[in-house]
Amino acid sequence: MTHPVDKPSYEGKKVPAVTFAIRAGEEWIKRTTDDIFAGKTVVVFSLPGAFTPTCSSTHLPRYNELADTFKEHGVDEIVCISVNDTFVMNAWAADQEAANVALIPDGNGEFTDGMGMLVDKADLGFGKRSWRYSMLVKDGVVEKMFIEPNKPGDPFEVSDADTMLAYIAPDAVKKEPVSIITKPGCPYCAKAKALLTEKGYKYEEIVMGQNASFTSLKAISGRDTVPQVFIGGKHIGGSDDLEAYFA
Repeated sequence: MTHPVDKPSYEGKKVPAVTFAIRAGEEWIKRTTDDIFAGKTVVVFSLPGAFTPTCSSTHLPRYNELADTFKEHGVDEIVCISVNDTFVMNAWAADQEAANVALIPDGNGEFTDGMGMLVDKADLGFGKRSWRYSMLVKDGVVEKMFIEPNKPGDPFEVSDADTMLAYIAPDAVKKEPVSIITKPGCPYCAKAKALLTEKGYKYEEIVMGQNASFTSLKAISGRDTVPQVFIGGKHIGGSDDLEAYFA
C-alpha cells in the first residue's frame, strides 16, 4: 500500500463528495461535504482515532484553543474528521474542550479513502484509519495540505494548529491561555472577568467548591483570596494585580 505522503498531491483538487451520518440527540442527520465546504474557508485536521493520547492531549485542544484566531483570519469553520462512528465522536466531544471544532464521523472511511489518507493500523487492532494530516479548503478545493511524514508509529510534526495558522497568517498574534480561580458572589471576581473580556481574552473559570478547594487555591497560587488569575503559565494575582498587568 502506497503511503499517503508518497501519493500525488491532493492540493488543487476538490474534496470527495461524501455524506456523513451524524447522531444529534435522538435523531439522525446527514451532513454532506457541500454543507461543510461550499462557499466557505475551512480548516480540516484528521487523526487516527478519538480518545487516543496525542489526539486528546494536543491535536484537538490546540485547534479549539486557537479557533478565534483562525476566525479572525478568514476561517469559517474548523473540522476534525476521524474514522470513528458518530457515537464515539459525540462521546469524545463531550469529554473534550471542543466547542469550537466540528467533530465529523467518517465511520466507513469514505472521505478518508477518497482523500488517499486511509492506512492500515491492524497491528494496533484499529483496522483501517486515517493518517494524521491537516488541510486548508476553500469552497471545496484543497489549497494546502500538511501530511505527517512516513515514520513508524504516529508522528505529529506538521498537522498541528500552530503550523496551519502560520501558513494562513504568519503574523497572527496568539493570545495566551488564561485561567481564573473564582467563587460565587465575589465582586472582585466579577470585576476581573469583566476586565479580561474587555481586553479580548477568553478564560477558563475554576470555581471554588466545584472545580477547586481552598487547599488547591493555596497550593496553586500561594494565596487564600480570590480571584487568582493566570495568563500564559504566569501567576498574575488578584483583581488589582490584573489591572496593573494590563496597565
